[in-house]
Amino acid sequence: MAWLSLLLFLPWFGVMAGLYWWFPRQPRHRARTVFDACVLALALLVSVCSMHWGYRIGAADVDADTMWKQILAVLYAYGGFLAVMVLALLLRPRVLRRR
Repeated sequence: MAWLSLLLFLPWFGVMAGLYWWFPRQPRHRARTVFDACVLALALLVSVCSMHWGYRIGAADVDADTMWKQILAVLYAYGGFLAVMVLALLLRPRVLRRR
C-alpha cells in the first residue's frame, strides 16, 4: 500500500523532472545529458526508498490513524525527491564546468 503515495505524486515528479531536464536549454551536450539522466534516476530511487521508510515509520506508530502511514510516506518521498533535485541544481554548473 506504500506505492499509493508514489502513484499520486508521479505526475508532479514528472513535471519537476521535465523542468529540470529542459531548462536551461543551452549548453546541451553529452555530459549534461548523462548527468541529468543519472540525477533523475537517483531522485526516483531516493524517493522510493524514502517512501518505504516513511511508511514503515508510520506503521510502527500504533496510536496513529491508518491514513498517517500514507501521509508520512508521501512526505518522505517528496522530501527525498526534492533533496536530490536541489542538490543536483547546485552541483550541475560545477560538475559540467570542468568538462
